[in-house]
Amino acid sequence: MIELEIYAAGVRQMDKILQLDHALETIPGLRYKVDRNHDIVYLEADGPTFLLAEVLQEFNRLGLEPRVVGTVPPELQSQGAKKKTQPLAHPLM
Repeated sequence: MIELEIYAAGVRQMDKILQLDHALETIPGLRYKVDRNHDIVYLEADGPTFLLAEVLQEFNRLGLEPRVVGTVPPELQSQGAKKKTQPLAHPLM
């Protein structure tokens, strides 16, 4: 199970919740709950069925500034991230 918490100031407004509902319902296997008292959205899925960037983009599209609370699950950390290149070893060494 993958769990993720996102803080987004202003998400407690009913129109934002409805817009977010329409945006997130298109992502298969994703479940969520909004904590209206603290502007936090709890996301969960049985596996890595969504991209972190995809979810954050939906928040941004609604005019919210999402911030991941805690650590990003390992299954989502490498998604969309560029891998660092390894320096080449000098052939004479």
